[in-house]
Amino acid sequence: MNIIANIDALRAQIANWRRAGQTIAFVPTMGNLHQGHLQLVDIAKSRADKVLVSIFVNPMQFGQNEDLANYPRTLDADVAALTQHQADAVFTPTPQLMYPRGLEVQTFVEVPQLGDLHCGANRPGHFRGVSTIVCKLFNLVQPDIACFGKKDFQQLAIIRQMVLDLSLPIQIIGVATERASDGLALSSRNGYLTAAERVKAPALFQILQQLKAAIAAGNHDYRALEQQAKAQLTAAGFVPDYVNISNQHSLALAVEAAEPKVVLAAARLGTTRLIDNLEL
Repeated sequence: MNIIANIDALRAQIANWRRAGQTIAFVPTMGNLHQGHLQLVDIAKSRADKVLVSIFVNPMQFGQNEDLANYPRTLDADVAALTQHQADAVFTPTPQLMYPRGLEVQTFVEVPQLGDLHCGANRPGHFRGVSTIVCKLFNLVQPDIACFGKKDFQQLAIIRQMVLDLSLPIQIIGVATERASDGLALSSRNGYLTAAERVKAPALFQILQQLKAAIAAGNHDYRALEQQAKAQLTAAGFVPDYVNISNQHSLALAVEAAEPKVVLAAARLGTTRLIDNLEL
């Protein structure tokens, strides 16, 4: 596997693949890879001739008092895992390479409305950082397809809209959330949980499943169901940010029974912020 640390080498690799007529799949990550990331790599491998993964802890998407400095960086283990899963190259830029003039004067990309809801309401500027770095990486890699996990459902919706609005010739593939045997969605931030918190953490998904069952049974009082779920999370030891029953496409709060819906949730357990969702 080719480990690439600068833009000229990246462009040279992409050009070599293109000259050979090969298709390219891209998996952007922040590293500290787990089975969910590796599932993205496997699916990318099945969809294209070459797979390129990026590992970059993006400072633009971290707000004040968030965990940028402590975010786990495990490059050696990540490279070993990507080699085992037969990725063809990994791009490992630095913040100085990606933002040479600094964040304060960096041109940015922002998806309005979708980026203002849910996590966007609680983490101002977060999705601006996500869409900016993903757009920049798309411009560098110019992939045919890109794979993203559905655990970050709002992020996936924002990237789909950005690709549509900017007429980028990239197919975005959403991949089902990988879960531990007890239902907890796999996340790099799960490593922050204490042993006691890890025992409690699956309750987030269990409460979403109960909410889904209530809707399937005919309860369409969505706002009341949201409040009930937040109360359940609080009783289970979480501090909920939100539980929202939303339209899958607009991400606005669902109103009509016939709408395609998704339950989006975020809650803190100790110092760890967990997110999850469940399509209905």
